Amino acid sequence: MDSDRTATPALTVDGRPGTDSPLRHVWSECAGAGRANEALRADWQRQFTEAVDTLGFRYLRFHGLFHDDMFVYRESYGGGFGPDSPLPEPVHTFGYVDKVFDFILETGARPFVELGFMPRALATVTDTLFWWRAHCSPPKDMGKWVELVTRTVEHWIDRYGLDEVRRWRFEVWNEPNLVPHFWTGTRTEYFELYEQTALAIKRIDPHLRVGGPSTSVFVPDDRYRGETEDRAASHPTAAAPDVDALDWQPVWIEEFLTWCAERDVPVDFVTTHLYPTDYAFGSDGNGVALSRYADATYDDLRLLRKLIAGSAYPDAEVHITEWSTSPSSRDRMHDTLFAATAITRAYLQCAALADSISYWAFTDVFEEGGAGIGPFHGGFGLVTEDGAHKPTFHAMAMLERLGDRLLLSTPHGALTRDSRTSAVAGVFFNYPDERGTRAVGSADSYEQTRALADEGPARRIRHAVGGLAPGTVFLVEVLDWEHGNPAEAWYAMGSPLNPSRAQSRHLHDVADALHRFTLTASGEGVLDIDLDLAPWAVASVRQAD
Repeated sequence: MDSDRTATPALTVDGRPGTDSPLRHVWSECAGAGRANEALRADWQRQFTEAVDTLGFRYLRFHGLFHDDMFVYRESYGGGFGPDSPLPEPVHTFGYVDKVFDFILETGARPFVELGFMPRALATVTDTLFWWRAHCSPPKDMGKWVELVTRTVEHWIDRYGLDEVRRWRFEVWNEPNLVPHFWTGTRTEYFELYEQTALAIKRIDPHLRVGGPSTSVFVPDDRYRGETEDRAASHPTAAAPDVDALDWQPVWIEEFLTWCAERDVPVDFVTTHLYPTDYAFGSDGNGVALSRYADATYDDLRLLRKLIAGSAYPDAEVHITEWSTSPSSRDRMHDTLFAATAITRAYLQCAALADSISYWAFTDVFEEGGAGIGPFHGGFGLVTEDGAHKPTFHAMAMLERLGDRLLLSTPHGALTRDSRTSAVAGVFFNYPDERGTRAVGSADSYEQTRALADEGPARRIRHAVGGLAPGTVFLVEVLDWEHGNPAEAWYAMGSPLNPSRAQSRHLHDVADALHRFTLTASGEGVLDIDLDLAPWAVASVRQAD
């Protein structure tokens, strides 16, 4: 060892060595989007490019790959004003899909492929879902479905190369437990679809990765124990005085893993959706919206990990392919500061428990119920339809600036370092003590969300980071009620459904007007962090470039 070389001081936090444990960025591994056809829009593409560049998204998942508006599966020529003559054999065309996948790859991200929904010509049931009329039935000819999947995957290998496609993941369908919405068949029919699809993919190349069952939420009753949903089984849940005291369990996960193990069907990863909500049916037949506690995602993930570890597939990856504060695309809470604080808290709490937790969704360009009514309509997105950053966008950006090694974890934030650059970064938040472990819940109007603004108290964040180069400058950004809160600015201007160009510019300016200042490490290489965070504030501390 060169005795003249000066050793770099070890980093300390509050006078003690940092923990230096791994921190997986589950928040940026994958993002969600509405459907494939929306990805052909110029504004959608601009917003996704920004999301990759700023938020670090590595994969993208969406519905509608095989929907008729992508024109992948064709049984006729499509005559327009002329005759629509049948083709002698089904034809598979990928022009629209190629545009979408080329674009995703050009941004530096990759597809997390959701295989669905059913082309109309193959659907056994043509009742449709959403404004864009998705077909969600089993195929009337399993052989033609298998051929569709096979030809599609083979096309991607031809176009992008086997090494690239091996880095993708193939998820079979979306939320098949939600009958008749996302699936009109039975549980066994879904398992059969998964089996035939997974085997077809592995016949192409055994190193391609496939998984499921992509089911929706945990439930505390027997409504999904049979072949189709038994809504009567959820009556006690709807009437429960304390839903958090119930025994919440995943849907179809154990049954799916058992089915696959008994038939030697491959499962490279397990997917499910962990919205911390439920929609249980009461004895009067009406649905009751239920909101679970703030730690529900953490507890559900721990249980899910335990079940997979005890299965025939203990090494299967865990991908939560949809997650948000609620599964409604008209929940006004999505637009707020409160949602930003809630997702920051949950992501830091759950980072070690999954391979990805995909935020649903990255943009309000999302047409399941048609376009939104007004710029802040409660859409899932991190940005509005015209690209204004919601507080959740800034929260995700703060999380992405964290390093991959955890120096300190507290109930109110984390300090990290980057293993490549040694840069130190932290994120802290004030999820008000007054709220305890109650979730932020849902809201039908923006006015309803504003009641949370009065909760408190403020929280003081104090830490000393030692072992830094003297004079190192750190940038601090604070997101709070007064900074980076465009939904409140929109409300203050009278909630216009169709803002003028000047109003839109103002909302964009407000959205990015976070409170910003710098801190500097002392001559002894110590950074004193002393922040007074208002209720619901989220703060980022990071080394200047």
